Amino acid sequence: MLGSGFIAGFYTNALQKYRSRDEAVIAYSRNEENLRRFCEQYNVPEYTTDMAKAVQSPEVDLVVIGLPNHLHREAIELCVQAGKGVLCTKPLGRNAQEAKEMLDIVEQAGIFNGYLEDLAYTPKTLKALESVRNGAIGKVTWARSRETHPGPHSDWFWNIELAGGGAIVDLACHCIEIARNYIGKDVRPVEAMCWADTLVKPIAAEDNAIGLIKYATGAIAQFEVSWSFRGGLDLRDEVAGTDGTIWINNFLRTGFDMFSAPGRGGYVSEKAETESGWIFPVGDENIELGYLHMFGDMIDNFEQKSPPMESFYDGYVVNAIMDACYRSAKTKKWEPVELEDWRGKDQVDPIMELHDYNDQYYLVKEEKLPDGSVKTILKDKATGEFKQEHVMP
Repeated sequence: MLGSGFIAGFYTNALQKYRSRDEAVIAYSRNEENLRRFCEQYNVPEYTTDMAKAVQSPEVDLVVIGLPNHLHREAIELCVQAGKGVLCTKPLGRNAQEAKEMLDIVEQAGIFNGYLEDLAYTPKTLKALESVRNGAIGKVTWARSRETHPGPHSDWFWNIELAGGGAIVDLACHCIEIARNYIGKDVRPVEAMCWADTLVKPIAAEDNAIGLIKYATGAIAQFEVSWSFRGGLDLRDEVAGTDGTIWINNFLRTGFDMFSAPGRGGYVSEKAETESGWIFPVGDENIELGYLHMFGDMIDNFEQKSPPMESFYDGYVVNAIMDACYRSAKTKKWEPVELEDWRGKDQVDPIMELHDYNDQYYLVKEEKLPDGSVKTILKDKATGEFKQEHVMP
């Protein structure tokens, strides 16, 4: 385990709690005091402040990177040199160029690689994805993903050089990959439009942003991210299709509401701002936030020598989309998503399909009115004119 901070704790807990045959055998961090405390808490038998020593340990089969963004490249290079499989936290890189370089070196070395995008693995998301792929909502036309909270835990996040950006690179990476899964990873992201600003925090990076990403089918992905949202961690997704709709609330308001006048007296949930009044505890964050299913997928595929659901290539595509968003935030224009390496479809069918009503008309819409009658809107195939039919009960 490379790292001893907040995310490394989630990772280690999920790995050791839910897959009993897995063990964190050594941990690395630059801060020895934090590292010692981390290893005591998670029963990691060995630790070191030497990253290379941790990666090269003969007991290590797979390296998990839970480090600040600017250290990902160094860690991945060490994994390649040692021939160890590697799982890297999000975002893969601070920009697409950095992500592509890391993708290239692991693929050239032939080592297993996984992109730790936990929110693509939440139980609700996995169930929704299965439904979408089975055609339950038809063709996806729009996917909206929102992640907002009062700001990240560690000091390095707030440094634009170390992190590579602000709320976009920290949070929109989740939202973008969630939408890619719904729309289809083989559908090319074409262009992006983004607003980003620094509204509250005294930082050089953006603390709020809204973005649109257009895909080759015509589908639109929308993200909303904030480091200044008050009230906890808000994770919500919406998916609209030609034949249905999905709404998901992954966190904050999931059916577990509690009122406490004196205060709960302990940890409530990630980024909860209070423990008194109305609070929203989470049953098991490792499950609700996708860590359990993510590591199950990663390690099962590592053992089977097959690719996981989320790989470094996915991380690279996400970085390329975020780069386009950052450019758009500056130019105030739609900006192309520049993908040097595209592995999806070159041609896709548009979303729109014409549905025959009969030989003369296409069906536009049919609805039942309050009086029980049915109104049908039709389009003439030859003339393009619209007409309506009203059938009484």
